[in-house]
Amino acid sequence: MTVKKAEPVKAPAVQAPTPVATPAGPDQLVRATRPSARLAQITVPSLPPAVASTAAKASFLPSAPAPAVMSFVPIKKDPKLANNWKTKTAEQLTDAEVLAMPDSEYMNEVQMAYFRRKLVTLKQDILNSAGETTEHLREDTVVVPDPADRATIEEEHALELRTRDRERKLLKKIEQSIMLIDAGDYGYCDETGEPIGVGRLLARPTATLSLEAQQRRELKQKMFGD
Repeated sequence: MTVKKAEPVKAPAVQAPTPVATPAGPDQLVRATRPSARLAQITVPSLPPAVASTAAKASFLPSAPAPAVMSFVPIKKDPKLANNWKTKTAEQLTDAEVLAMPDSEYMNEVQMAYFRRKLVTLKQDILNSAGETTEHLREDTVVVPDPADRATIEEEHALELRTRDRERKLLKKIEQSIMLIDAGDYGYCDETGEPIGVGRLLARPTATLSLEAQQRRELKQKMFGD
């Protein structure tokens, strides 16, 4: 008699429960949005102490001294002063008295002498300021051991040198203006030949263009570049 083997009973397949998305808690949101410590080190490297100290000091550095220019407060033309130039020398005249001079006397000998004196004074102020800078740089040649302090001193020197460079360019313009006075051509626009005007020259003694010509040049530079 043949005995049949009983077939194994297959258990019904049980499906794994579908995971249900649960809202992330506050802690999970913080962890998800916060970069790892390693990533933070890569993306935002910390500054070395010396550099950080230098950056902090640089923010409190005194601004570089402004170039030596003659201050000018706008003044109104006073008719009562129109004839003072006849009884005073160029050294005795004031800006208000020069501004009040009649237009018919524009750039006469008195005005030429007045502006020449103003330019020479401005030139001397710049030269004195440059000498003080040279002496200051010479005094600061002592080696400073602290890297942060040394970087601060170097930044101060750089600011002074940039200021001196601007004054050097101004000094060249002053010398050119003095040459124009000596040639009798001072006070007239290089482009149009028209008078620049006493008021503009008092504010900027080295001006070589009238206000209108200067505005046209600036507009042209904005439109077409240098």
